Amino acid sequence: MNSNEKLLRAILDSIGDGLFAVDKDFKITSFNRSAERITGFPAKNALGKFCKYVLRTNKCFQDCPLALTLEKAHNIFDYEMVIRDRYAKQIPVKVNTAILFDSNDQPGGGVVSFRDCRPCSALEDELDDQMHFDGIVGVSNQMREIFTLIEEISDSDASVLIQGESGTGKEMVANSIQKRSSRADKPFVKVNCSVFPEALLTSELFGHCKGAFTGAHQDRIGRFEAADEGTIFLDEIAEASPQVQLQLLRVLQDGTFERVGETVTRQCDVRIITATNVNLEQALEKGKFREDLYYRLNVIPLTLPPLRERKADIPFLIQYFLKKYRTLANKPIVDIDDAAIDTFLEYEWPGNVRELENTIAYLFARTKENVITTEKLPSKLFKNRSILRQQAGNPSDETMKLKEVLDSSRWNKTKAAKQLGIGRTTLWRKMKRLGLAEEELT
Repeated sequence: MNSNEKLLRAILDSIGDGLFAVDKDFKITSFNRSAERITGFPAKNALGKFCKYVLRTNKCFQDCPLALTLEKAHNIFDYEMVIRDRYAKQIPVKVNTAILFDSNDQPGGGVVSFRDCRPCSALEDELDDQMHFDGIVGVSNQMREIFTLIEEISDSDASVLIQGESGTGKEMVANSIQKRSSRADKPFVKVNCSVFPEALLTSELFGHCKGAFTGAHQDRIGRFEAADEGTIFLDEIAEASPQVQLQLLRVLQDGTFERVGETVTRQCDVRIITATNVNLEQALEKGKFREDLYYRLNVIPLTLPPLRERKADIPFLIQYFLKKYRTLANKPIVDIDDAAIDTFLEYEWPGNVRELENTIAYLFARTKENVITTEKLPSKLFKNRSILRQQAGNPSDETMKLKEVLDSSRWNKTKAAKQLGIGRTTLWRKMKRLGLAEEELT
């Protein structure tokens, strides 16, 4: 290696971005030190190999940026993709590509530089944490108000009544309240009032003595005793019978109760959080719930909105569950396409967040690729087909609007994405779907 080659090598190795060159057959002819660091492959193991076997990304087989560069004679900048390092770990990168010309000014290969975007991903994770409140995902005004309320009542021992439809996350809110309370290090006991018949629920809550009823072979403490000095969460409180409601009222009034089958009055110090998907005000009017108990439980009311009323949270919930099921299912599914997201936003979600999570689990079971597409969605999501009808009736409207934005930003994708209020990756997918990516390269 002569002095000029040594100087060139030193310059290439001093660059922070990974950089490699390939010949016409896409075999690697040069591999700098940063490329070694990012991919984990020593240069000696990368040289002479096809680049697709080093970067190991699905883009190598479809929409390869280097292939597009050589085909269109057009350099590409800041192309976002995910590569796999030597140990199969996924690494988000931004890629730039350019053509290498030989001494006859003919294309002789290409050069690729790529920037490790993991620091950016760490920042995105930090921003994600701001959207998650003890595992509850929400950026909408309704959810932010609930998060604020939870923080405000953290030092209180007052009873909390959480109301909301099934699947809105009432138990998660109860968990958050207890976690932030002054009783966080004390027992936290949960009871679902709907799964026990009246006699058994009374025993479950307050305990029983030996011989109190058939099968009571020994004394047993109830959930209230178990939760002493801590918190008890009574889910589906509207299902409690009038007799159980009366006993709960006594506990709330003076902290006393009696086990089933005995006359000894016992004392407990318990904070009560209750939840229901029933409109208790309507239950009061029908005489199905005690008014005095309602006001004792409803000291701090908290109502969770259904998902159809906070659709701004749906894209964030999708990403949250994608991340969760990537780990659970061990599948490299990184995103969901725009048309599928539109369908998610159009659907009313009667089962709320629980239904959305179950849908993501279903999609992970069906999807083999890296991106979830509309074709994989369950048929129930298409009950409201206004979006599909609109797309079928005006197939060029979206294309024209996007092209206007791109033209106004001089096809600067960063500016265009900011103007549209979406990410660069989402913009790129829209351009591909509408045939504008190819237009950019012409």
